[in-house]
Amino acid sequence: MRPAKVAVMLAGVAALAALSACSDVRYLAQAAGGQLDLLRRARPIADVLADPATEAEVRRKLELVGRVRAFATGELGLPDHGSFLKYVDVGRPAVVWNVFSAPPDSIHLRTSCFPIAGCVTYRGYFHEADARAYADTRRAAGDDVSLGGVSAYSTLGYLKDPVLSTMLNSGDAGLIRTVIHELAHPALYVKDDTIFNESFATAIEEAGMRRWLKKYGTPELAQVDRLAQERAAGFEKLLLQTRGELEALYAQNLPAAEVQTRKAQVIQTLNERYAALKASWGGYAGYDGWFARGANNASLGAVAAYATLVPDFLALLERHGGDIPTFIKAATECAGRPSAERQSCLKGG
Repeated sequence: MRPAKVAVMLAGVAALAALSACSDVRYLAQAAGGQLDLLRRARPIADVLADPATEAEVRRKLELVGRVRAFATGELGLPDHGSFLKYVDVGRPAVVWNVFSAPPDSIHLRTSCFPIAGCVTYRGYFHEADARAYADTRRAAGDDVSLGGVSAYSTLGYLKDPVLSTMLNSGDAGLIRTVIHELAHPALYVKDDTIFNESFATAIEEAGMRRWLKKYGTPELAQVDRLAQERAAGFEKLLLQTRGELEALYAQNLPAAEVQTRKAQVIQTLNERYAALKASWGGYAGYDGWFARGANNASLGAVAAYATLVPDFLALLERHGGDIPTFIKAATECAGRPSAERQSCLKGG
């Protein structure tokens, strides 16, 4: 889609939001401007590879992205929407900064609803200063707030997403998984059902990574990937445990002062458990940044069991002989069911 047409489409979305609030107009205007800036600055990857000024590591990783993209659309059978054929150096440590907020006595995140995307539990900003300004307004209103950078996202096939320089900051295993995951999202998206959407993409990511490692991987890459997945699972388990403890605390309807005291104790216990987990990893510090920002209702509320349905999706894929296009059709049929029926549909009900 040409940049001019993109600008018109995004401007139309912003106009629809004007019916709700001026703040939504400003928010969507910065989103449109940020997205358009990326598209304008993106260069064909072939040109970047041919440019003698391109750093060797950037060239190597872009070549890897190209191979993974061909694998995902060819061997896995994911739909080709023209993404990841261009590259843009975003010139900053994150492409977007997401802001999550929650009441001081709840782990349920505040939501914002928009055309196309539906309701989401965060606001994403292309400029960190804008994200921090919005975060400050939520803190002033009494909310717990969490702000963090994002290295990749999908426009769900509406636009031809470029490869972002921030995506190349991860190791090869993480990059391979990111490319497969983001290419999976446009194949199926259900408004207002993040767990279904993320579990779907994660299942394809997992199945795709297994096939990549079997056909193109090395023992070293497999070991790095296994260790990263084990650490990620341990980190998520720890946060979900704390999230559950806070949810149980808030359900007791205790006096506000007592709630805050006990909340602080739960957070302190979380920090102590992380220290023990980190020690079991031999001092691996990959999650220190998350804890440095401070755990609170917003950061823990943002941690949901997004992989909850992955086993069901993988079982559905197996029932269809591992054929991903057929699996996508079956998953799409389940997506059309009422939300309460989707999981049983995945199980064959």
